[in-house]
Amino acid sequence: MKRILRRGELVYFPGNRVDLLPHGGNFFPALLAAIEMARTCICIEFYSIKADTTGMLLATALKKACRRGVGIVLIYDALGSFETPDAYWNDLREHGVECLPFNPPSLTRLRLLDIRDHRKLVVIDGQTAFVGGLNVGDEYSGFGENYTRWRDVGMRLDGPAAQELQRVFEGTWKRLDGSFRNFPQQSEGEPQGEADVVIVNGRPHMNRPRIRNAFRLAMSGAEAKIQIMTPYFVPGPRVVRSLLRAVRRGVRVQIILPSISDVPVVKIVGRAYLKPLFAAGVQIYERQGTILHAKVMAVDTSWVTLGSANLDARSFHRNFEINVIVASQPFGQQVDTLFHEELEKSQRIDPLVYERRGWFERFCEWLLSPLGRYL
Repeated sequence: MKRILRRGELVYFPGNRVDLLPHGGNFFPALLAAIEMARTCICIEFYSIKADTTGMLLATALKKACRRGVGIVLIYDALGSFETPDAYWNDLREHGVECLPFNPPSLTRLRLLDIRDHRKLVVIDGQTAFVGGLNVGDEYSGFGENYTRWRDVGMRLDGPAAQELQRVFEGTWKRLDGSFRNFPQQSEGEPQGEADVVIVNGRPHMNRPRIRNAFRLAMSGAEAKIQIMTPYFVPGPRVVRSLLRAVRRGVRVQIILPSISDVPVVKIVGRAYLKPLFAAGVQIYERQGTILHAKVMAVDTSWVTLGSANLDARSFHRNFEINVIVASQPFGQQVDTLFHEELEKSQRIDPLVYERRGWFERFCEWLLSPLGRYL
């Protein structure tokens, strides 16, 4: 944590309570219960919100909160939620929820079409926050081991860091010309627990991307082990070098990737980065039985980053992202337990089998590799 704070880009918040929500079946009931307890304001920001069963449960909870006098503002990414009918948003607006799309397609702004809001964030009363990799949709909502129930992870945070997450949201809302006229000022959160937290607010086109820097600095401080779960692994040479340096220091590195990706081209391009990692002794696994969508990295069972960012160029350079860094031994132990449970459901990639892959796979990797900077 000190290594990251020395860079001067981030501020940490002590005294937070953090609870791991290891499945969608934990995340959404906890989120809906917290919405029912909201008193003043709810800020919601998701890349994708669908009008399916899970999306309707969220809409119902928000409309009930509006009837109690709670002010609600919601940001959804216009492309990520492209399939959601206008009737869904209009119904929310009619009940008092202020909804704004992020960067809707426009012929006059085509050059900015690539900039997306990939965050998954809810802040309630400026005191409680939910973050993770989960969008609002049925595929994220359960415990099932099948390809209709994706494997994802979230967390609940109570304490001073939630206020910073609300400030991040407000900055985006104001950028979209939204108004906070119905929202009271929130006081700074009181200490709720023992966890030190840093908020990493990633934005597009930064000369020194905060998301990537946070990953690399954590890797450089590892002493015993690095554990990574990510659905989209196109890390770029700098992250690969950070992992290789860690291995040379004697750090054990384990990475869990999806066996089947919802974006197959990302898996193809990402495989080109595996060769030097295999050569160094990095253990790489593929999660079986479902689509992995969790975005978690743990270092030495005491430091965890969890949020919306993937280990890819899009998260580093083109998306608005939000990650939470937690320095807490109890929370780190929870994530360590989760990681080992996922290892038992994963199959380790044999480096020799990887080396013997066919010429067609190698050709596809070479042909598609220029796309890596956009994925």
